[in-house]
Amino acid sequence: MLGAEGGALLKDGIKKARAEVERLEKAYRLDVPLDAKVADLNVGVQQRVEILKALYRGAQVLILDEPTAVLSPPEVKDLFRILDALRQQGRTILMITHKLKEIMAITDAVSVLRQGAVVANFDTRDTNEAALAEAMVGRRANPAVRRAGPGAGAPLLTVEDLSVFDAHGVERLKHATFRVRAGEIVGVAGVAGNGQSELLEALSGMTPFQRGRFHVNGRDVTPESPMDPAQARRQGIAHVPEDRLRRAVVKPFPAFQNALLGYQNDPAMADGPRLNWKRVAAATTKLMEDWDVRPRQPTLRTSLFSGGNQQKLVLGREMERDPNVLLVGQPTRGVDIGAIEFIHRRLLAMRDAGKAILLVSAELEEIMALSDRILVMCDGAITGEVAAEDANEGLIGRLMAGITDDMETSNLERGPRTDAAGGAA
Repeated sequence: MLGAEGGALLKDGIKKARAEVERLEKAYRLDVPLDAKVADLNVGVQQRVEILKALYRGAQVLILDEPTAVLSPPEVKDLFRILDALRQQGRTILMITHKLKEIMAITDAVSVLRQGAVVANFDTRDTNEAALAEAMVGRRANPAVRRAGPGAGAPLLTVEDLSVFDAHGVERLKHATFRVRAGEIVGVAGVAGNGQSELLEALSGMTPFQRGRFHVNGRDVTPESPMDPAQARRQGIAHVPEDRLRRAVVKPFPAFQNALLGYQNDPAMADGPRLNWKRVAAATTKLMEDWDVRPRQPTLRTSLFSGGNQQKLVLGREMERDPNVLLVGQPTRGVDIGAIEFIHRRLLAMRDAGKAILLVSAELEEIMALSDRILVMCDGAITGEVAAEDANEGLIGRLMAGITDDMETSNLERGPRTDAAGGAA
């Protein structure tokens, strides 16, 4: 209600605003804890707050920037139904998205931006996904398609009964048990705010956990014997956080300083006790070339790079360290189709090199395109595990909603089965 309080006195305005927001919340099925501080909410719930904020003002022109990034398939359908109703009421909706299926499903017209310029305008009925992708990339797009790797090896990350409680004693991650093997991508699907963030942050040492354990590269990590992020890096774990601006970079820092974050004790970047900034800048220039970060200006403030180029800088920083285990959250959030293609190929190449990757994404297409196995989370718990060849949006969507009726018939598993002789079955 900020800026639309409805009068000089807040008492009546707050009551009216709350009633209207609660109505909109139910209509859009967008759960928001109305009494929580926005700073304490994850990025997915913050986005829902923004959608409710615009609707509360009765906007005639509604601008939505990646509105479905954190919604499940049923919630996307609900949102599109309401957007269609708003359109029929004579309202104008501008939706910014890189999801081509959504463009084809909901829009009347589409404009394509590439490198800051409008390069194409279409009536949606007169175009298709392939033409849009080609206009976005400037060439025919070749999305990475999941392919069989060289074969999964020994488990590099084993998680047992892992639970995380927040500062109020609420259990956010509940009894997580799974493993990730060498040469394997394990995807984690779920609506944002269902324990995925806590899982990644516990495994990376950013957040303490109160129950359970995990084993990585010969080390057991328990609540009594925790591991901080610096120790995690030394243990061969790299982490790409879900929210790059809050967790992965310092926006005012130049690119070459962000390219070193977390690895500032690397002796290769120092002369005795001091960092050699020229050496750091040279290494950053090479990283920018290898990861196609544009512009190639190591001294440019990181906040001035686009979201996609910030993401490639963070991914390059972590993946070029050759970790054994990569924890990666929302690798292509807010990234254009060309960068998505690039990032996906790099992740598959890392898997094929024998690394273990735990991938958290709100994009079901991304999860199904990259993962060898898929864990699904709802309300902090793993509700099912699906082999890639058995995965479909319907099954995963039901598991995301906590509906587990299909579990016995969908080839769910907890890691590889073994035969009587102890071999993989």
